[in-house]
Amino acid sequence: MKSHGTAYGAGTIINAIAVWKGSAFAIDLKTHATVELRGDLIEGEIEGGGDSRLIERACELTLDKLGVDSGAKIRTTSEIPIASGLKSSSAAANATIIATCRAARQSVDPLEMVRIGVQAALDVGVSVTGAFDDACASMLGGVVLTDNREKALLKREVLESKVVVYAPDKKAFSAQTDVKKSRLIAPWVETAFDIAMRGDYRKAMALNGFLYCSALGFSAEPILAALELGVTGVSLSGTGPSYVALVSEEGEEADRLKKAWSAYPGRVFVTEVINEGAFLLEGEECRWNT
Repeated sequence: MKSHGTAYGAGTIINAIAVWKGSAFAIDLKTHATVELRGDLIEGEIEGGGDSRLIERACELTLDKLGVDSGAKIRTTSEIPIASGLKSSSAAANATIIATCRAARQSVDPLEMVRIGVQAALDVGVSVTGAFDDACASMLGGVVLTDNREKALLKREVLESKVVVYAPDKKAFSAQTDVKKSRLIAPWVETAFDIAMRGDYRKAMALNGFLYCSALGFSAEPILAALELGVTGVSLSGTGPSYVALVSEEGEEADRLKKAWSAYPGRVFVTEVINEGAFLLEGEECRWNT
């Protein structure tokens, strides 16, 4: 039995590491997974290489949940740069879980699928908190606000917006984040989260961005460059190194910010917030030359 799943990347409004409460939004960058149930072993393969433990553990936990005794072959491809702060791990786990459920011809509630992926991330050590907020955004679409400690979805809203992404030419793995320094800024991150709960996502993003840039040693220059152009919804995404900004769907705001950020080394591109749940997508078979 063989099937496919797709999940989205995401951008940060509030990073959950400091206070275990977070907020994120889905963006139109996808990870595709193909799962074939066969044999006794669970084996993962990532296009371009990489650590397959997360997708293997996500598949294993899903099969356990479904009561299916089988091995599996998992293959993933992705548009999301790894270790960039754009939630590549959450997307990989979610896509794998969706594909596994479909291959087993069974269904699981989307939030339960998210919790399986979060547990897989914790089990293999790729996340500090399990990134329940990122995983919810990736799976459900739209903007989400969560309590990661309780694995509770507090709020989900539709948000129509373009997104400008600046992805520097370097990587920052979430599991290697300086948690101690992040916890020092907890009172102010709590304030930013309260602002986000009131629906002022752009103000919350900017505050989150300045706080985590300071704590984690990233430059705030990209944030200041966006503010100079009147773009107020801008932040470091996750634990970096990427930055994300919410911009108007109309006019030239996206083009102006893309031009400004292009002065920095790395890649700049424009995408959009995705409000459709990943679990509703058909999924695509993963194909590449090996």
